[in-house]
Amino acid sequence: MKAMTYAQYGGTEVLEQTNRPTPKVAPGAVLIRVKAAAVNPVDWKIMSGGLDGLMDVAFPVTPGWDVAGVVEAVGFDTPEFKVGDEVYSYGRRDTIQGGTFAELVALPAAIVTPKPQTLSWEQAAALPLTGLTAQRTLDALDLRADHVLLVHNGSGSVGRTAIQLAANAGVRVIATGSPANHSRLRELGAEPVAYGDGLVERVRALAPDGVDAAADFIGGVLKDTLALLKEGGRHASIADASVVDHGGQYIWVRPDAAELERLSLLVEDGTLSVDVAQTFPLQEAARAFQESMSGHGTGKIVLTEFTS
Repeated sequence: MKAMTYAQYGGTEVLEQTNRPTPKVAPGAVLIRVKAAAVNPVDWKIMSGGLDGLMDVAFPVTPGWDVAGVVEAVGFDTPEFKVGDEVYSYGRRDTIQGGTFAELVALPAAIVTPKPQTLSWEQAAALPLTGLTAQRTLDALDLRADHVLLVHNGSGSVGRTAIQLAANAGVRVIATGSPANHSRLRELGAEPVAYGDGLVERVRALAPDGVDAAADFIGGVLKDTLALLKEGGRHASIADASVVDHGGQYIWVRPDAAELERLSLLVEDGTLSVDVAQTFPLQEAARAFQESMSGHGTGKIVLTEFTS
């Protein structure tokens, strides 16, 4: 099969199209023909060697954790799926090697779930990691309908999802973002504020008593979070592990089909939407990584099937 791989750590120059063996399909696993695979910052951070101290890597690596596609084959004792089923998954595994930037990927059935019919392939691939991250963060914050939530980086893909989930639960959401994104943040259900110097004062103007909870999806905002939290307030971060030293929780999302199904239900009833900013064919993964590294996106970057 065709796959995008790298044989050593480095920048986008190490990423190349290669031919790899078709994955074996173990008992309890499914082989998925990839229709779309999302790019996440963790993909190029791993490629750079940035997570070498945290996760085992077996070269050559096919990157990619998010996938949407069609079941090509099933392993023994896998009654959950049949050939032809449309599925999606957050396909992270303990060892980094056989990812989703390929024509085919094999994953345990326990982390795969049916694709919502209302989503395109690209939208379905864009949801798992960001959606599960947002959902896990909000669950950790134990929000109630009368709470005020501050979302740092509401314009990012995780932030956009978190805004929708919280607003749907009746939570008042204040979200940071660049002014160019404020109209979209309002559409999603948040009260937008500009990030940067003076953030505490701007949030206080909207919530004079402070906020009940804060979700950090960007890092570098702990001081502002602590200044705005009410006494007994909760905070969590996906980008700053030091929050645990200040009573917060550091979030690292887990693959979980049941949790992904929770998101599917919200998609299907129209509560949750998914923004896709750009698409590239799989052979242009390096270009997609470069766009992701720029940090200027307004939605997810998604890879589609190989075109050459």
